[in-house]
Amino acid sequence: MILAGRASGTKEATKALNAYLDCLQAKVYEAHHQLVAAGKPVTAESIKSLFLGKEEKGRMLVEIFQEHNKRIAVLVGDEFAPGTLERYTTSLKHTQEFMRWKYDADDIEVRKVDHAFITDYEFYLRSVRKCSNNTAVKYIKNFGKIIRICLANGWISTNPFLNYKAKVRTVERVFLSEEELQRMAAKEFASERLAQVRDIFLFSCFTGLSYVDVQQLKRTDIIKGIDGEQWICKNRQKTDIPSRIPLLPTALHIVNKYREHPQCVYDGKVLPVLSNQKMNAYLKEIGELCSIRKPLTFHTARHTFATTVTLLNGVPMESVSKMLGHTNLRTTQHYAKILDVKVGEDMRRLRERLKP
Repeated sequence: MILAGRASGTKEATKALNAYLDCLQAKVYEAHHQLVAAGKPVTAESIKSLFLGKEEKGRMLVEIFQEHNKRIAVLVGDEFAPGTLERYTTSLKHTQEFMRWKYDADDIEVRKVDHAFITDYEFYLRSVRKCSNNTAVKYIKNFGKIIRICLANGWISTNPFLNYKAKVRTVERVFLSEEELQRMAAKEFASERLAQVRDIFLFSCFTGLSYVDVQQLKRTDIIKGIDGEQWICKNRQKTDIPSRIPLLPTALHIVNKYREHPQCVYDGKVLPVLSNQKMNAYLKEIGELCSIRKPLTFHTARHTFATTVTLLNGVPMESVSKMLGHTNLRTTQHYAKILDVKVGEDMRRLRERLKP
């Protein structure tokens, strides 16, 4: 006879059956408790799966990362720049290589990503990949977006970044002085290719455009401004923020110099720009020929525009920020912090005014 879910009687077989049923009931209650504690849905099927040890298969990290990158690829040109896709593609590659290095695995369940995973990944980027602090932080930040997607979808319940902190270090920006600019502009090169790269670099020094914005600059992007002069009017490729830049005489001279260049005529572009890799390689050679003891890259030109060409000549920071297409003024303020030359010049003028 069975009473209230248990067998009645005093025989050993009956007692053993009831003890077994009590054990099963305890396991069911424990499964229920585990599901509630984990914030997972409590259903007959989920209790049964946990009771039988058939835990639900979790989402895989690489699969989620790949799906994220596919979505970005579809939206390149509309919501995302090609560089964004390239950045996340490289981040996925580093993540996969880290997992092979650390776990000897091509993929893991995202539920297994914990605080140790994050700190080990950072260590891998710094030690094995030899990434600088800011580069390592950038890749960890990209990985953080994937984790936020997992949290939002309920694929993980705990944020592995909860007690993790990484800080970007301020890097001193290299820029050319006025004397170095003049020396480069006056230099006669035996190679026409070097002269061409120099001219394009100087154009960026006097407009503040990044490499990709100079490379994509079309003739239709140069219009007559509100003052009747020639202005560059285009959105930055990186941020899609509008840039409105009046053309200074040096920049306008370079535009006119290459107006009839076959590549410019054919493509409708303003300047015949080489690949970024080639430009930077030639700039190193140009720096040596011009006796400039600074590490030159194309981005040095943008820094030079912000400092030597504009801020040091009294252009207000708000105007510089607008021409650079910065999303906030704090980005521009980083340039002002390194201008000891300007501080010295300002104080010299003050001393002149305070002379008895």
